[in-house]
Amino acid sequence: MSLSVTRVSTGYGRRQVLSALSLPALNPGEVTTLAGPNAAGKSTLLKAIAGLAPFSGAITLDGQDLAPLGPAARAQKIGFMPQSLPSGASLNVLETVITALRASGERAVTEPPETRAMAVLDRLGIDHLALAGLDQLSGGQRQMASLAQAIVRGPRLLLLDEPTSALDLARQVRLLSEVRRIAAEGRIVLTVLHDLALAARWSDRIAILHRGGLFAFGPPAEVITPAMLAEVYGVSARVERCSQGHLMVQIDGELSRSAAGK
Repeated sequence: MSLSVTRVSTGYGRRQVLSALSLPALNPGEVTTLAGPNAAGKSTLLKAIAGLAPFSGAITLDGQDLAPLGPAARAQKIGFMPQSLPSGASLNVLETVITALRASGERAVTEPPETRAMAVLDRLGIDHLALAGLDQLSGGQRQMASLAQAIVRGPRLLLLDEPTSALDLARQVRLLSEVRRIAAEGRIVLTVLHDLALAARWSDRIAILHRGGLFAFGPPAEVITPAMLAEVYGVSARVERCSQGHLMVQIDGELSRSAAGK
């Protein structure tokens, strides 16, 4: 019972971003983070899994091939939180969550959709925004509303594309704590994070993407190393632990291209 990504190639037009990428099985109960430099293919991989980008290779969830699934069947299994919600939407927050709930075509529920949607907003601490229009929200509020849309159906797989990018520190903790609880309920969580300290703190495993493939995969302490930071990010850095034992990345400077490639 897992998410399997096997020899996946994808890109945009003639530009191939990922080439024959395979990941170890991603298991229920775990949070896996995709990390790597800009244009490494992190968001592209999420879109391929979500059915929003064409790909070759195989992506299966609990042994089922995702490629032939239609939008409604995919929505029953996968929740996807994009980097940003579409601008100019005229719906309020509650309406967008109800719309996401109905996207799978599910009708056999024991409670009205409004009740179920409000329960999710309350869980995320944004129930007070239920009647606010999306165009009235701050960037951070829009991200929390987007997370509500992604989780309201109780998906087996949750995909999060840079979920903390517009959040202040307190709301980063709130969101990532909720993501950990969602994983603990037996779901698979795959997220994109640029902040390696956050990734190390909240992830079970990290996949580093680089040059169209997988550079490293494993627990944060095994993946986040000075050698990886030099090779992948082109920086001289120290990886240390704080007083509470959490990993910290201290960047000392940028390496020359020749040094970074060694």
